[in-house]
Amino acid sequence: MIDAHAHFIPPDVMQWLKDNQKTIDAKWEDRGGKEHLIINGKWPFSLNEPFVNKELFESQQDQANVSHSLVSPLPQLFLYDFPSDITLELATVYNNSLAEQVNQNHERYSALATIPMNDPEQAAIELARAMNLGMKGAIIGVGSSTKLLTDERCQPFWEVADRLGAILFIHPLLHGDERMNQRRMSTLSGVLWETTICATDLVLSGLLDRYTHVKILLAHGGGYFPYQVGRLNRGYEVWESISSELNSQPGDYVNRFWYDSVLWSGDALDYLVKIVGEERVVPGSDFPFELSEWPPRHQNLTGWETLISKNRFHF
Repeated sequence: MIDAHAHFIPPDVMQWLKDNQKTIDAKWEDRGGKEHLIINGKWPFSLNEPFVNKELFESQQDQANVSHSLVSPLPQLFLYDFPSDITLELATVYNNSLAEQVNQNHERYSALATIPMNDPEQAAIELARAMNLGMKGAIIGVGSSTKLLTDERCQPFWEVADRLGAILFIHPLLHGDERMNQRRMSTLSGVLWETTICATDLVLSGLLDRYTHVKILLAHGGGYFPYQVGRLNRGYEVWESISSELNSQPGDYVNRFWYDSVLWSGDALDYLVKIVGEERVVPGSDFPFELSEWPPRHQNLTGWETLISKNRFHF
């Protein structure tokens, strides 16, 4: 059984967080009997033991018959809102640690890097370095409240990612809209909206026509993007400002992405597979977050084989 969406925090990363807790305003708090980690006053999450205990992580994998995991750093630890030298420092520690974990057990693990997307040129350098260590690509956020991933500043990053045929796992952070600060809507709905904005922009900008070798994996079934692509197609038909930027209608780009199966709904997953094909959907869980689909289901999906196939260039 494969899990293409799992997260882990190696011991070296936990030590870095403790050593630099004042710099990044890291706090460990008890909330309802569970330890939570909060960075810079944002995005608290329950620090479940499998996040930091590799033996427990692996034993729970074994109990769920998960034989291989694509492990990723946590979005809460992207540190995009800090100076890029701090972001890069943690990224370097994180990537070295995960690469070593993979090298110790290739059969059980493959991994994605975290990179300083607040400095796209440095992000390109760290992506190449991490892939030279054997990582498959990177997990990245959707941008910021003012800058999208298609921003001109990101061009050096896209050029390197495309040249390497990197997997880019686009994983949202919690939505910043204050209206979402009730009833856990930021987690339940806001993150999906962030992915939707990002995926729509990647399509409508024409970026996917320019960079055809990068592999983009969208978290949580792609947010709302694949389920409303008919509206994008209609805009393509009506507005020349949309159609002039693209080689084809937006609906033709849905199978340029990969999607994980973290939907908690068989009907939604069936529709996704109907739209994009099972070779573009990978089994995932979001383990060990509280809101995870564990154990991962839908192992009949074939997207893992196409996603994990060899990168375009080798070092």
